[in-house]
Amino acid sequence: MNSSRAFLIGTGLLASSMAALAPVSAQAEMVLNRGNGSEPGSLDPQISEDVPASHILRDLYEGLVGEAPSGDIVPGDAESWTVSEDGLTYTFKIRDDAKWTNGEPVTAGDFVYAWQRAVDPKTGSEYSFLLAPIKNAEDITAGKKDPSELGAKAIDDKTLEVDLAGPTPYFLGLLTHSVSYPVYKPAVEKFGDQWTRPDNSVTNGAFKLIEWNPQSRIVLAKNDQYWNADSVKLDKVIYYPTESTTAELKRYRAGELDWTYEVPNDQIKWIRDNMNDEFVVSNYLGVYYYGFNMTKPPFDNAKLREAFSLAINRDILMDKIVTAGEVPAYSYVVPGMNGYDPVYVNFKDMTQKERNEKAYKLYQEAGYSKDNPLTVEIRYNTNDNHKKIAIAIASMWKSVLGANVNLVNEEFKVFLETRKAKEKTQVFRAGWIGDYNDPNTFLELWKSDSGLNDTGFADPEYDKLMDEASKEQDSAKRMKLLESAERIFLDANAVAPIYHYVTKHMIKPYVKGWDADGKGHVNVLDHVRSQYLYIEK
Repeated sequence: MNSSRAFLIGTGLLASSMAALAPVSAQAEMVLNRGNGSEPGSLDPQISEDVPASHILRDLYEGLVGEAPSGDIVPGDAESWTVSEDGLTYTFKIRDDAKWTNGEPVTAGDFVYAWQRAVDPKTGSEYSFLLAPIKNAEDITAGKKDPSELGAKAIDDKTLEVDLAGPTPYFLGLLTHSVSYPVYKPAVEKFGDQWTRPDNSVTNGAFKLIEWNPQSRIVLAKNDQYWNADSVKLDKVIYYPTESTTAELKRYRAGELDWTYEVPNDQIKWIRDNMNDEFVVSNYLGVYYYGFNMTKPPFDNAKLREAFSLAINRDILMDKIVTAGEVPAYSYVVPGMNGYDPVYVNFKDMTQKERNEKAYKLYQEAGYSKDNPLTVEIRYNTNDNHKKIAIAIASMWKSVLGANVNLVNEEFKVFLETRKAKEKTQVFRAGWIGDYNDPNTFLELWKSDSGLNDTGFADPEYDKLMDEASKEQDSAKRMKLLESAERIFLDANAVAPIYHYVTKHMIKPYVKGWDADGKGHVNVLDHVRSQYLYIEK
């Protein structure tokens, strides 16, 4: 695999001789090789739901707004916008030079089409809830209104007006998510579910799709039609799906990758000792957790869910297995968001000995004991790190409760479908990465009608609080409503929070442009857009 970067072609005596005949200066393509975790499930902006796909979609598409390397909101295909005094109407001005890869202009109607498509139940978007703040969106996804009634309309080709159901202070942040990206209607209608293939793909971002070999690589090339193409330095970005973090590190050390998706936890000490200058650890707006299927026995039993959560020794996991600086999680929402007082599980301040004792008592009250053990199954997607965590937690549950634990791993796409079906799952590995910097990005997942609510948690009071928060204009009151909702969710023990993430990447010293703060950190959302990156060799 060719890993050369920005080398001048022609060196040595032959180059000198040729230069004497014809002074030619050629330069190799500037190519970035990025490890990218699992094979993306879809590159359809309104269908995609996984993190690996989101990295690619941020390169292929641009929404109304973009993000600076720091994560700050910047103009995207909208060069400007205004907000009404009541916060209910946003008016976006689409830039005149915004184009699709085929040279056609990007219009306000392209956004209207994409958003109506996203909330249309026929599309089956699991992320339609992100557009819920838009007027009539929830009624449309519920099948009560037609998609044409969505509160987004094209005043003309370059003016988009959006009416919200209530003030939404994080609305611009929502527009960085792929569900809000425009799509090219002629391609969607002509090619159906094949419209995202390289030969059919029409996109509007800094790069275009030129190759997709499943489980091998996805190649993007610079899009010369992009309005800001002059600022894009990379000629190509090649994404490599690699589920084995150990194999990914080997490829990185061999020079086949310039950037890894993550690193194997059991290699972190070696990395710190031998390659620490290439190891980048940053705070991350995410939580790693185990979910319980509440819709079926045995975890329809609240005491059992709490017992299994109590029996997880999070400190041991952080000390022995997850060792890059992750923090044990006793909340679902990542602590530290402005104006939000963290809400914690009721056992946060107990010692692990006290937790274990309470866990076994609840286990007995649920009808089990070491003489009458429960057999449970932990299901996780294929990944070295997930496997090591599952093995450790299985050992804890055996030691503390006497439970018999079986481990089942599945390829990522199959795993997601299994979770959604809620037929086979008992306990499943999961993680949630914030889509924008607000508690709502974590809590909206657990509304009873959320397409990503894989536990089956449903509480009318929770839904009521979330609905009230979505309409509350007073920021402090809104945060209190969200805190009350998280209290209900944590008390239900629908999930066992395990740790709050950090991002862990290996990055070659010659890769530049990613530093979000001048101190060697990636932004808290880990949104690293290739349009800012370049190779310096």
